[in-house]
Amino acid sequence: MSNIDKKQTLLAACEGEAIKLEDVSDEVFSSGVLGKGFGILPSNNDFFSPIDGVVSNAYETGHAYMITGDDGLEVLVHIGINTVELDGEYFSPVVKTGMRVSKGDKLTYADTEKILSRGFDPVAVVVVTNSEKIEQLKITYGKVTPKDAVMEYTVK
Repeated sequence: MSNIDKKQTLLAACEGEAIKLEDVSDEVFSSGVLGKGFGILPSNNDFFSPIDGVVSNAYETGHAYMITGDDGLEVLVHIGINTVELDGEYFSPVVKTGMRVSKGDKLTYADTEKILSRGFDPVAVVVVTNSEKIEQLKITYGKVTPKDAVMEYTVK
C-alpha cells in the first residue's frame, strides 16, 4: 500500500471540544475560504502539532503555526480569533520556523484565561490550506485530547 492510499489523520491541537469550522466566530475561517478543518474550544493552555512535518512558518506573535506535513498538506494551527493583536502577550512558543515536528509535539503555551479576559476568543483553528489535495474527509466532533484523531483523510 502506497502512502497515497493510506488513511491519514490530523490530531487535536489541544485538549477541549472539537467544533465545526462553520461554528468558529471568524468568517475567514468559518466560510472555509482558507480550507477545510475544525475548531477546538480549548480546556487548557498547551497546543500541539496535529501532523508530522516541518514548521514552515512560526509567527513571531506565537499565535499561529504553518506546518508542511510529510504528506504534502499545509496545516495552519491558529490560536484565538484576532489574537495577533496581542502582539505575543500570553504566548510562549516552543518551536521555530524550520523545525521538524511530530504529531503531539508542543508548539506553544497560551494563557487562554488571560486571552479571554482581554476579550479575545481563544478557539484553536486547524485548517488545511491546500485542501484541494484531500479526498475522503471525515471529521469527528466532541471532547478531544491531543492524542485524538479529529480529521481522517486520504491525499489525492
